[in-house]
Amino acid sequence: MRLWFLVLLPLLCLPAPIRCEDYSDVTVIIRGSETIASTSNEFVCATIDWWPPEKCNYDQCPWGQASILNLDLTNPLLAKAIQGGLFGFSQGCITMERWDAINALFVNTGAVVTFGLNALQGRQQIRKGVWGGAWNSSNVQEFMEYTVSMNYPIDSWEFGNELSGSGIGASVGVEQYGKDIVELQSIINQLYGNSTRPLVVAPGGFYDQKWFTRLLEVTGPNVLNAMTHHIYNLGAGNDPQVANRILNPQYLSGVSDTFRDKLIILSSLWCFLVPSNICFDVSARYLDQLGQSARYDTKVYCRQTLIGGNYGLLDTDTFVPNPDYYRQVTALLWHRLMGTRVLSIDISGSSYLRAYVHCGKEKGGVALLLLNLHRSMGFMISVRNDLNVDLAEGQGIRRDNAFVHGLKRTVSWVGSKASDGLEKREEYHLSAKDRNPFARTMLLNGAPLELTEDGDIPQLNPVQVSVNSPIYVAPLSIAFVVFPDFEAEACGR
Repeated sequence: MRLWFLVLLPLLCLPAPIRCEDYSDVTVIIRGSETIASTSNEFVCATIDWWPPEKCNYDQCPWGQASILNLDLTNPLLAKAIQGGLFGFSQGCITMERWDAINALFVNTGAVVTFGLNALQGRQQIRKGVWGGAWNSSNVQEFMEYTVSMNYPIDSWEFGNELSGSGIGASVGVEQYGKDIVELQSIINQLYGNSTRPLVVAPGGFYDQKWFTRLLEVTGPNVLNAMTHHIYNLGAGNDPQVANRILNPQYLSGVSDTFRDKLIILSSLWCFLVPSNICFDVSARYLDQLGQSARYDTKVYCRQTLIGGNYGLLDTDTFVPNPDYYRQVTALLWHRLMGTRVLSIDISGSSYLRAYVHCGKEKGGVALLLLNLHRSMGFMISVRNDLNVDLAEGQGIRRDNAFVHGLKRTVSWVGSKASDGLEKREEYHLSAKDRNPFARTMLLNGAPLELTEDGDIPQLNPVQVSVNSPIYVAPLSIAFVVFPDFEAEACGR
């Protein structure tokens, strides 16, 4: 299986008929007749940055030896983490010896690589935050010549970092930036010749509709293969309101406006550099953005970072996975369960329950992601196929007697047959230990997620549950649910 690397509940979360906490009934209706969007096979990824140990923010210097320039590439935990997920890189300045070592790691782990190039080379600062002049491509050309001569497999080259619009610390006018991308594509065409050519992706910055639109006009067709943008919609990491924003459904939905606006001008979209940290709240937000971005035809979604900073998937010092590594769909579960075809969904009840559904990846059927953002309310969820549900136009979901009494009349799908003859679905319930959203230990179906004695990622096994029972999602928890034989016409094409 081809993987990328750019780069889960206490027992009460297991299905049971009685809960000690309050819960609310919810209907989820899956529309399986057609897809509404699609992702690439390499949808989930993570980045490695280039910051030195001296890089500090908010009175903290969290990068240590976690840069592409000084990271211990021989650490076995690093290789095992990469083999479980997906990779891309921001720009940096490295020696060829270091580049050789990095590519040895890529080859050994099967990583698919996006590498960021310095787009400020040769420019001059004409005023604070604004850079002008043509790009000097000589360094990049020499670097690519060496890369091609060594037959190193680079999937895509990204041009610059956060230079779009008003930029972050530096910006480049869109007219000149677009001309420089044309030059970059010309260099790639010349050096790679008739062999497989890497993609050109850009601008890797914050979305500015006017700037992005003009960029496509300047570059013209068949030059820019994918557009990348960054999302930092929660504000600074030291903002005391971050946790409240993450659990606010209306705030989370706000980012969909960005995805929707870009879909108007783009045929495909990559998201890069979505920062996070180690708490459950941020993991739920991360999964929610994955679900939202997939709905709007985003092709790749990259997490900042694999290691380093205050939000790495791996601990900067020990390389042991932080809780977010397991939640990154936790990159593993999304990558393994959620296919590339996105389906539409109708949902009744509280906005604190978020739901996303894709065609299944390997086992067929459909895979459903459920996020409970409520701090004290659980949700009892019944899933229906829209083939068997009457919808009143403009009024959402209509409940019928069959729904009230269970799913006995929902005959358009069945689960896998267990040895006892009962039809089953697969459930993966994830939560923080002791329901502490800042806990560093995650539970999968009640069991702690920890590395094995050999340093391997643990087995991520589901529980088998009767398809006729509702799904219970506890407060502040995540659930992936796989229906192997759900009848969805769009998934069988």
